[in-house]
Amino acid sequence: MLRKFDVQSCVFKGGLTIYSLIFSILGWFVALPRRAKQGIILSIDVFLLLQAAWISYSLRIGVFIYWNDSVAKIIALTLPTAVVLFVATGVYSTIFRYAGIGMMRRLVRTFVLYSFVITVAITVGGISGIPRTIGILQPLVFFLLVMGARIAIRFVIVELLGRHTFDGKVKRVLIYGAGNAGQQIASSLRTEPEINVVGFVDDDKQKARQSLDGTSIWWSGDIGQIIAEKKVTDVFLAIPSTSRRKRRAIVESLGTFKVIVQTLPQVRDLADSSVTIDDVRPVEIEDLLGREPVAPDNDLLGRTVLGKTVMVTGAGGSIGSELCRQIASIGAAQLILFEISEFSLYKIERELLEANANALEIVPILGSVTDRQRLDEVFAQNTIDTVFHAAAYKHVPLVEANPIEAIRNNIIGTQELSDAAAAAKISDFILISTDKAVRPTNVMGATKRAAEQILQSHAERSKSTRFSMVRFGNVLGSSGSVVPLFRAQIEAGGPITLTHKDITRYFMTIPEAAGLVIQAAGMAEGGEMFVLDMGKPITIEKLARTMVQLSGLTVRDMTNRDGDIEIVEVGLRPGEKLFEELLIGEAPQTTQHPRIMMAHEHFAKMTVIQSLLGEMRLCRDGEQAIALLKQLVPEFDHRPLGSEAPGKHSAPEAQNDGSVQQAAE
Repeated sequence: MLRKFDVQSCVFKGGLTIYSLIFSILGWFVALPRRAKQGIILSIDVFLLLQAAWISYSLRIGVFIYWNDSVAKIIALTLPTAVVLFVATGVYSTIFRYAGIGMMRRLVRTFVLYSFVITVAITVGGISGIPRTIGILQPLVFFLLVMGARIAIRFVIVELLGRHTFDGKVKRVLIYGAGNAGQQIASSLRTEPEINVVGFVDDDKQKARQSLDGTSIWWSGDIGQIIAEKKVTDVFLAIPSTSRRKRRAIVESLGTFKVIVQTLPQVRDLADSSVTIDDVRPVEIEDLLGREPVAPDNDLLGRTVLGKTVMVTGAGGSIGSELCRQIASIGAAQLILFEISEFSLYKIERELLEANANALEIVPILGSVTDRQRLDEVFAQNTIDTVFHAAAYKHVPLVEANPIEAIRNNIIGTQELSDAAAAAKISDFILISTDKAVRPTNVMGATKRAAEQILQSHAERSKSTRFSMVRFGNVLGSSGSVVPLFRAQIEAGGPITLTHKDITRYFMTIPEAAGLVIQAAGMAEGGEMFVLDMGKPITIEKLARTMVQLSGLTVRDMTNRDGDIEIVEVGLRPGEKLFEELLIGEAPQTTQHPRIMMAHEHFAKMTVIQSLLGEMRLCRDGEQAIALLKQLVPEFDHRPLGSEAPGKHSAPEAQNDGSVQQAAE
């Protein structure tokens, strides 16, 4: 027994030694300079060509002959031909670690050319001592040997060496979608040693129990069982053409499993039809809350933008910068970027210059909307057609703590800008407003309602400029949005802090909000209060839970004490409502756009506004400033402690597909 054990032990140790030696040689090969590796591959091809010569000749005559004059003649012709063509067509420029369909296509093209030369020389021309059929047999045998060697080398380098040397945590990935995108992603993932594709799932039952590139396909209805059995850590959604509603349903179905969900962008966001691992990204909350896009009305988009000089205030902000991007893509002749923050102005200017090259004249201007002299200079130096006024202080708690500066920037700034625009006789002036302006309970909302009234009073008197306003709710991912805050809290391990679990908000994506603002401007005749259809509201608690789920984590609460992230209520902030509204009155009018409504609301006369603004300019006391603000906005119900009975002023139902959005800065 002892001798038998010793023999087995020696064999086992010998096997380990050979195994280690093989991987040492492979590691040495991979570490060689590129030229040296190309030389080794060339040497392998030469060896394979020698084998192809005697194999094809032996097959032709029916006897194995490794060397004679005929074989020598075949080699003398084929060797220089192959080397010259392989080098000239870039066969040796392939990086084997990433070799795939592209490598095979290049090899096929090269062999077509090679076969043509050899066939013409041997089969058509004829060479003494070489059977004419060798002109067809030798290229075919050589191609099979070279292709087989390439596949074997790639397998050894990627599958064996790559995974052998990787010592990190391997992700077990399930790909949702056994279509073209899924196949391309799986192919791309094979070069990643930290990823192991365990299979595909698909909604089509016909594909179940089949395989794609040798990988199993299962029905999506069994996804829970598959995740458990295969110990899946990540799910990749390879369904770029699916709707947001379907994507949302899939993510919700995965909510009970501790998996990280990642996705491909939608088809319209992909650069071309091909996809790679670089296109895969985490599922963002915007992917789930955004609605299905409505085709834009190009006439509305172009009326205030196409071929015109457009000025955007607050150009570096979240809404302002997206307005700039879309204005540039529509085809403005000149874009004036007006911004008080130097860094924000620099960022948006660089982005637009890189994206538009010389197609659009971009004028960056540092300045404040409260500086009338600066504004007059800008309007005098540039023949501006349209102004989108997005500059404002919008962060509710900060504005609540600094009411004087909020009044100065949001109200007086709007007055100065609109006065300067009216004096310059620009064609269109559009104010970006917020749902917090409706029956405001905080300073920010009250200042925005005051700004709306300034434009309404201008519109009543103006004969040359169309003044209009666009009001909407929260935008996902804006500087004041809870989304970046929640994301940072999740990355830190929690807890997520909610001011109140019953807080409900409308949500919209930034691109949708900006596009609708531009289209609303195209309908303006003067004095309109455009209100964007925000869909149905969502509770902030549900938003937080969804974000935790998307991170592959679970919420820790009374029903799941072993969860990862806790959600904690910290109390309403000063001036914060449980529910937001979009209309002061009732029954908004429809417009030619299905997601843009229109309202006509009361406003103070310009004489009253100017009198109160005169006092506000001189006011340096916070309480007095708020008192003046209440005179200008009589419905301002200031609630510094953030108290509100749940259900009061609940938001009106909107007409849409039942999805959720977020929109305003």
